[in-house]
Amino acid sequence: MTDEPAEKPARPKRRSFSAAYKARILAAYDALPDGSPERGVLLRKEKLYHSHMEHWRKQAREGTLPASTGKVHRSSEAQELARLRTENARLKAEAEKLSSRNERLSGELDKTRTALEIAGKAFALLQDVSGSADSEKKQRLSRTSSCRAWKGRSARSRPVGSWESPGPHCTGGGILNRS
Repeated sequence: MTDEPAEKPARPKRRSFSAAYKARILAAYDALPDGSPERGVLLRKEKLYHSHMEHWRKQAREGTLPASTGKVHRSSEAQELARLRTENARLKAEAEKLSSRNERLSGELDKTRTALEIAGKAFALLQDVSGSADSEKKQRLSRTSSCRAWKGRSARSRPVGSWESPGPHCTGGGILNRS
């Protein structure tokens, strides 16, 4: 046995693909029907993965397909276009979120308006009932106060059969109502 340290295996070099190769493979892959076994055969033959196809499609959409290393080489217009597309997608999502929130709040507002309308009608009804009850109470009080005034007089000071005699609403104590 030797005391020499074992050499570490060299780190594998990352593969890089030319823009022409990416375009050719992507075109061949897309020409095959979706879900067909030929797509898998093509990927195995080229020792590629489905993620390569997805990444290369994204690069083609963004205009960065010629980048053969992992680094993105974009022109300033392509960078601006990518930024604007990202911002556009974000704004569309935000608009959709605000639209749904607006619909929800509109429904709540309709419910609140209906509830306020019902409460207003109930208040008006209670005022009418209260007003009629107050007028009945005033009538009873005026009758009761006249009875009290009549009852407070002595029997001698009350003229019999005069207009000052208590009415039928008075009970007990009146000359006409005595039994």
